[in-house]
Amino acid sequence: MNCQQLKIAFAGTPEFAAVALDALLASDHEVVGVLTQPDRPAGRGRKVTPSAVKMRALEAGVPVLQPLSLRDEAAVAEVASLNADVLVVAAYGLILPTSVLELPALGCLNIHGSLLPRWRGAAPIHRAILAGDTETGVCIMQMDKGLDTGDVLLRKSLPIGDDDTVALLHDKLAALGASALLETLPLRCKGELAAQVQPEEGITYAEKLSKAEAHLDFSQTSEQLHRCVRAFNPWPVAEGQLCEQRVRIWQSQRVNDAQTTDDDTATSGTIVAVLNDAVRVKTGDGYLDLQVLQWPGKKAQEASAFSQAHSLIGQRFS
Repeated sequence: MNCQQLKIAFAGTPEFAAVALDALLASDHEVVGVLTQPDRPAGRGRKVTPSAVKMRALEAGVPVLQPLSLRDEAAVAEVASLNADVLVVAAYGLILPTSVLELPALGCLNIHGSLLPRWRGAAPIHRAILAGDTETGVCIMQMDKGLDTGDVLLRKSLPIGDDDTVALLHDKLAALGASALLETLPLRCKGELAAQVQPEEGITYAEKLSKAEAHLDFSQTSEQLHRCVRAFNPWPVAEGQLCEQRVRIWQSQRVNDAQTTDDDTATSGTIVAVLNDAVRVKTGDGYLDLQVLQWPGKKAQEASAFSQAHSLIGQRFS
């Protein structure tokens, strides 16, 4: 086995995974096949659309497999026929049974967007922002039968900025994950990485987001609300009911006490000021500036344009 030119099968679906696939395709390693989720309806028109990973693979001329499950013998046989040295997994969306985990000589490596064991599960980037974490990162993990329970081969961290949205943090972590993977592969092949068992302390689970979570409760603190706006961008997007319409909130900024002299007796959710760059709303402990908002059926707008449609001062988010 040539550790600098491994035969790699890749399993992934969204853009986070496609960034890692791009890195592999540009490397000296050989991508012998790609597994990805079946094409599904997407967007407003619900047009059946291939995944980001599938599109990259087709452009590169790499064979694509799209099994509905990996628990039947025919699907496992297809994966086995790739004769890969290692299977790299990133946000694939299907559970890998033992029969697949044991196929490659080097096993299956997963790129996970958190500092395990914190935020195992489906939505680690979103949950890290919602929880107010100041640091996150990626782990290259040797997969086992559990949910993100495998030994960690390589760990890379980065700070979470005060205004990082999921969209921004996703891109940072995708690039970091691709870089970490390329660093891991030859070292894992040569046996030069000491796998670290995940500690039992500090385990948290990142459950999938629901649209219901995106409805803001302005009785919460400004910090909590700001986290919500950041964590729900780009999906499902934070929202509130204003002027009997569902308004989406794409960007916000916390307000320091020194920045305002507004009436502190206003009810939570009340718009107390319309500024050049923000709609200022009373929260449970202060104020939050909403900077980019969206009326139903309209495009997202900066606050100055958004506020022209209605007289907003005194109106309240319910």
